Amino acid sequence: MSKTRRGLALAGAGAIMAAGLGEVSAQGDEAAAVGRQVEALTQAMLAADRAKLEALSADALSYGHSAGRIETKAQFVAAIAEGRSSFRSISLSEQTVAVTGQNAIVRHIFSSELGGATPSSVRIGVLQVWTKQGADWKLYARQAYRL
Repeated sequence: MSKTRRGLALAGAGAIMAAGLGEVSAQGDEAAAVGRQVEALTQAMLAADRAKLEALSADALSYGHSAGRIETKAQFVAAIAEGRSSFRSISLSEQTVAVTGQNAIVRHIFSSELGGATPSSVRIGVLQVWTKQGADWKLYARQAYRL
């Protein structure tokens, strides 16, 4: 079987395309994994589940609220687990996930019915940064902003 330049070029182009598709597929798999972590975080917030909140958050977490308050991981987890921040419902919409290497950026609209002595609702924009630590995606930073 003889090899022509055209045949070699087509084979090379096919290999490059296949490698590129594999990379896109891997990024899509990682984006889906980050999306699952965002959902797990939402469920942990609703359940006020200290262990899950801690497991989903990086030790260096910086958690920013739309009013400007910044919390550490310990402060974020304690506020929810101890009931200072309680949620009756959380709905995320317009979510996008962009993965680059070991980092991911998630943006969404966060709508919630808050519990407590005076129930209220909130609708804010949120930017989250997730980082891959070992096999797990962890929330590294979160900043909310008023819409």
